Amino acid sequence: MTLAETDRTGFPTGRIRTALAAAEHDQLVLDLAGIEHAYDALTRELPDVAVRFAMKACPVDEVLAGLARRGAGFDAAGPDEIGQALATGIPPGLVHYGNTVKSDENIAAAHRLGVRDFATDSVEDVLAIAAHAPGARVFCRLATTGAGALWGLGRKYGCAGTDAARVLRTARQHGLVPSGLSVHVGSQQMTVEAWHDAFDRIADVLVALSLQGLAIDHVNLGGGLPAAGYLDKAGRPLRPPVGRMFAALRDGMRRLRRLAGRPLAFVVEPGRHLVAEHGVIRAHVSRLSSRRQLSGTRERWLYLSCGKFNGLYETDMLRYRLVFPGHPGGEYVPAIIAGPTCDSDDVFSDGLTFAPVPKAAKSGDPVWLLSCGAYSMSYTTRGFNGFSPLPIAVHRP
Repeated sequence: MTLAETDRTGFPTGRIRTALAAAEHDQLVLDLAGIEHAYDALTRELPDVAVRFAMKACPVDEVLAGLARRGAGFDAAGPDEIGQALATGIPPGLVHYGNTVKSDENIAAAHRLGVRDFATDSVEDVLAIAAHAPGARVFCRLATTGAGALWGLGRKYGCAGTDAARVLRTARQHGLVPSGLSVHVGSQQMTVEAWHDAFDRIADVLVALSLQGLAIDHVNLGGGLPAAGYLDKAGRPLRPPVGRMFAALRDGMRRLRRLAGRPLAFVVEPGRHLVAEHGVIRAHVSRLSSRRQLSGTRERWLYLSCGKFNGLYETDMLRYRLVFPGHPGGEYVPAIIAGPTCDSDDVFSDGLTFAPVPKAAKSGDPVWLLSCGAYSMSYTTRGFNGFSPLPIAVHRP
C-alpha cells in the first residue's frame, strides 16, 4: 500500500493516515516509496524510454536521490538545478538543460558542470550555446497548441516546424551536434488527441530534416502526463485517460522509428505524474466565516493556514480533495476556500467554486489536502505576508 491510497469515500488510509494523524503542525508529507513505485510503473509502460525527471515539480533531495537509484536522470532548468541533480551522484550525461531560456552565463556554468545536452528553440540561443558550450548537443523544441491541458505552455516555448530545421541547421554550421527534437503537450494534459497532434508535428519535421541531410538521434516527448488525484470544478474525481495515453505514446514512437529508418531513442520528462499523488499537506482551519456581499448574497468562507503563497500556488486551475479528520460526520455546507494572507488573489479557483466543509469547523481543526506532491514546495514563496513555507516530512520505505 502506498502512502497516497484512500478508501472508496476518498478518506486516506494506511501509512498516510498514520503520518497525518501524528502531525501536530502544518507540513508537506511526501511518500518516497509511492514516488518510486510510480516511476517503476512508468518504466513498465514505456520500457525503452529514458526518464528525465522534471526537477521543478518536486526538487527535494530525498526524492531526487530515490529516483536516481531507480535509474532516472533529470530535466534541469538552470545551473542550480543541475548542481542539485549531480549531488545525487549521477553522471552529467543523465542531466540535460531543458530550459530554452538561458543566459550566456548560465550556459557556460552548465557546460563547466559537465552538461552537454541543451534544449533550444531559436537561432539566437544556438549561437550562444556554440559560443559558451562548444561542441554541445542541442535538441529543438517544437511549439504545440497546449489544447486539452490545464496549463498549455504556449507561446513562450517552442518554435514552428519551419523554424526547427533552420535552428538545427545553424547548430551544425557552428560546430554543435543537432541531436534531437522535443515537444511538450502542456501540463496536466487530459486528452489523447494532444499526443497524436504532437507526433504529427514531429513526423513533419523529421521528413523536412531528412530532406536537408540532418539525421537526429532522439526525440524528447517532454512532460504532460497527468496525475489522477485531483477534482474537477464540480468536485468529481478527474479521470485522465492515462492508459490510452501510454498506448498513443507507444504507437507514436513506433511510427517515428519507421519514418526515421534508423535507430531513434526517446526521452520523457515526467514531473507531476510521478509525485503529485504521493504528497499530502497537513494544514489547519484559520476561520470559517459567513459574510453578506454587496450583491446581497451571503457566502461562507473557509480560510486555511495554507494557501497560494505557501504551498498551493496552482489553486487557480486545480481543485484538491480536502479531508476534515475531526468531522467524519455531521452537516457540511458550501464555502469558498481561501488562504491565510491579506492578498485578494489568495483564493482557490478564483473564488468561483464552492466546496463542502463542516458547518462546525473551528479555528485550529486539522485539514488534509491530498495530491499535493507536485509544485507545492517549488512554487512557495519565502514567506509572503509572514507565512512561512511548509516544512517537509519525507517518509521512506
